[in-house]
Amino acid sequence: MDILYYFDLVSVLITKELKVRYKNSVLGFFWSVLNPLSMALIFLFAFKKVLKIPIENYTFFLICGLFPWQWFSNSIMVSTNILLANATLIKKINFPSYIIPLVSVLNDMVHFMMSIPIIIGFALFYKILPTTAWIYGIILLAVSQFFLTLGISLFISSLNLFFRDLERIVSIGITILFYGTPIFYDINFVPEKYKFFLIINPLAGIIENWRNIFMKNFIDFPLYEKNLIYNLLIFILGFLIFKRLSYKFGEIL
Repeated sequence: MDILYYFDLVSVLITKELKVRYKNSVLGFFWSVLNPLSMALIFLFAFKKVLKIPIENYTFFLICGLFPWQWFSNSIMVSTNILLANATLIKKINFPSYIIPLVSVLNDMVHFMMSIPIIIGFALFYKILPTTAWIYGIILLAVSQFFLTLGISLFISSLNLFFRDLERIVSIGITILFYGTPIFYDINFVPEKYKFFLIINPLAGIIENWRNIFMKNFIDFPLYEKNLIYNLLIFILGFLIFKRLSYKFGEIL
């Protein structure tokens, strides 16, 4: 990919997206973290207070899953109409159209990175001291999730131009994936006969390792390596499909 030649364009577009998102907003960035925080409160009441789920430091447990999930889900949902929303830009400026989904994913990744201090705050509250493992751990996991999210975004954004019902399918799929990913429950609670669904869910291993780094200061490297290979394959497949369909974008946009 010739993305290095378009670094300045990517930087400008990310800056523009950040400014547009927070224009005339009083709370600004904090709107991005209020959603996972409010969900954490709901799940805390439902599963810790009512159902008495036996998970230690359950609020922090939820935060460690919900913040990475928000990055993924926001990027995927936006990807359905990202090309249509930027049709004018694509027609006026000569640049690879895959940069549009790329900017969207990077934008949500920036928001996730900006939420790390909040995660650190929760860690300190629960007397978990961050170590140097957080530095390489966050980078490695962000790279793996980036490739997964971008690959799916490229696939969805290109295919939705030809099958507009895909937007509704993705919305349903995101809801199913949320409950099929160990975000508000421990992976060890899943019966053995259902763990196959966690194996084929590339997000499950990522969320598990986000918790490992934030709550236990380590990464499960065998799990990470499997996830990274899985996610790179998804990225390559998504990129190839995007490139294959991109020659018809001009006719539709």
